[in-house]
Amino acid sequence: MKNILVPIGTSSTSHETLQYAVDFANEFSSNIFVMDVFNVSAKAGNLANISEKVAENSRERLKEIITKINAKNVTIKIATYNGGIVDGIKDLDKELGIDIIILAPRSNAIEEELYLGNTSGKIIKRTDIPALLVPKGSSYVAFKNILVAFKSGVIKRNRILNSLVTIRKKYDAKVNLLLVKTPGYVDSDLNVNTALMDISSKLTLTENATTYLGVTQHLQSFSPELLCVFRRKRGFFKKLWEKNTVLKSEFFAPIPVLVLSANKN
Repeated sequence: MKNILVPIGTSSTSHETLQYAVDFANEFSSNIFVMDVFNVSAKAGNLANISEKVAENSRERLKEIITKINAKNVTIKIATYNGGIVDGIKDLDKELGIDIIILAPRSNAIEEELYLGNTSGKIIKRTDIPALLVPKGSSYVAFKNILVAFKSGVIKRNRILNSLVTIRKKYDAKVNLLLVKTPGYVDSDLNVNTALMDISSKLTLTENATTYLGVTQHLQSFSPELLCVFRRKRGFFKKLWEKNTVLKSEFFAPIPVLVLSANKN
């Protein structure tokens, strides 16, 4: 896990998410790229000059946020981008190779009933990079118990699990699998990927109306420090394909959530 991306929004607690990312990166000897995006259109007079001034202001803001944290021995680099957050992440990924994105589920400016805000929702929906959603106020702890929840055990490529495997190896973590049979499931959904089975200690099968309800029912009994789910159109965050936000009534987790892309080729 070489490169970690931390998108910085307008939240007054952005430094808390960055501190979590630094603590995480310190454990894995990773580099961190903090990223801010801005939009300067071609209509704005001398585009080059205005864009550079806005970019400089953005860099100064990121530097100020960095001064609020304990950077430890982690290398932190600044990246700014003129354009949309998703395009910026994809361009940076092409250039550097981003192994994981660490972000808060939502900004403080978003309604309390939302779990994923518009920006975080876009990142989860429109990128294939593993993402670690860190609830506000979280302090980094070793992931000794991991719960992987899904409604289909089909995974296209074993490398999708790389982030999960790396975290598991780091802490010799116990991985429990929770397969939630929801209405309309097909028999192939019950065929769990062998690579996933190989890293797990236990497979639990449950029947619920949604995957989220299955997790809610079993979360306390497993007591994980990390929940791992997959992004796919008929999966955990299927509401994202209708819109960019997810209500807390549709999904909420009080612990960090690792989101992997089961559809990545």
